[in-house]
Amino acid sequence: MNHSSAKAGAPREPDLPPYQVVLAETDWGSLQTAFGNGECLPEVLARLLEPDPKVQVTALSELRELVGHQNGIYEATAPVAMYVAGILAHPAAMTLRPYRNVPIRATLLNWLVSTAYDASDEIVDRTERYFPGFLTHDTTLAAFRDLRPMLYRAVAPFLQDGHEDVREAAGLAALILAEHPALAQRRDHLAVHARRILDTSSDDPNRRVALKALEAWGHDITGIEPIPEEAWDCGPHSDGRGDLEPPF
Repeated sequence: MNHSSAKAGAPREPDLPPYQVVLAETDWGSLQTAFGNGECLPEVLARLLEPDPKVQVTALSELRELVGHQNGIYEATAPVAMYVAGILAHPAAMTLRPYRNVPIRATLLNWLVSTAYDASDEIVDRTERYFPGFLTHDTTLAAFRDLRPMLYRAVAPFLQDGHEDVREAAGLAALILAEHPALAQRRDHLAVHARRILDTSSDDPNRRVALKALEAWGHDITGIEPIPEEAWDCGPHSDGRGDLEPPF
């Protein structure tokens, strides 16, 4: 966490367990994915630490299908997200993607952005509006949303990263995760990052997340032009396989 930027006296978010512990102590075979149980997940997750960026990106793409198919949240989504967040500081996250010259860390963060958005207040509210009571007994979704302060703590150190793509992805993840009431004291600090995304991002869905966060948190958005939503827009980094497609 960037302690120098956090409010004095703000509560400390809980630490994630080490990624090795998540991998070893999760009963993957007992957890639901989009296509059966999660017995295959340890092997897929281990490939995220391979030195070959093509292997890493392919593994992330597989995870997106297994635990995020059709923008769903499954039993295995929470521990997978904990593992992905837990390896953000791993040396393997600094592997550069050929042709894009972007660290894999940005891709890991964008995966977290997309997954967190699928469980965001906006999506929950939209689901309840069109399908009243549908989420009332969804303990899987609730369990994932409870992880937001822990995931935020893993993401926050990269808000000031030296690479623009990493900074933007970390900012988006932090804005979405900070919807959790326990992170309310972080929002004024995050407004700076929201405005930076609005000023520098060329991606309208990303800019829309930043604008909606500022508006929801009561910040002055006078003078900021509205960003119209397209019918096909599902949110940041969620256009099918999107950022996970070749060229690698």
